[in-house]
Amino acid sequence: MYYRVTLDDKVRVPPHRLGEDLRNVILDELQKQLEGSIDKEIGIFIAVTKINNVGEGEIVHGDGAVYYDVTFEALVLRLVLQEVIEGEVVETTSFGAFVSLGPIDAMLHVSQISDDYIAYDEKNNTLNCQETKRSIQVGEAIRCRVVTLSLNEREPRESKIGLTMRQAGLGTDKWLIEEREKEKSQHGASA
Repeated sequence: MYYRVTLDDKVRVPPHRLGEDLRNVILDELQKQLEGSIDKEIGIFIAVTKINNVGEGEIVHGDGAVYYDVTFEALVLRLVLQEVIEGEVVETTSFGAFVSLGPIDAMLHVSQISDDYIAYDEKNNTLNCQETKRSIQVGEAIRCRVVTLSLNEREPRESKIGLTMRQAGLGTDKWLIEEREKEKSQHGASA
């Protein structure tokens, strides 16, 4: 889930930037430092959005920079095991689909798509269910549940997020619409 958080940190303003607008420099430095990074307690940093407060600066002997205590706001993605999330299919392969969750991609393995046998159509870049004739293709919106979560703070690209859609209420938007229509026809228009 996405959160807007307020955090405190100490920010180094390099000597060559001391003549510039202080708030803009601090915002720029925080964005370079944090955006795209992962903190297991806070989450995946998407954007540093606002500087709320800048304290007095400190000069450290031997360093020409000034260090400021700063309070700022950021937008983060905090994933939790078993959480239901929505994303977009960005790639299909013979072993599954990669789903973009915004700042990070997750893996939907073929074994976690359906009870059906799944065949990969390399020419059309689709994963096809043999019995139900359902498919997954690049660009489709998808609803899944997080089943494995291994975030790597040092190397965010090495993080591993596993997804499943092997239960009711999960799947591509097209699948979910089909399920609702099927339910309506079985239980009447009030369903």
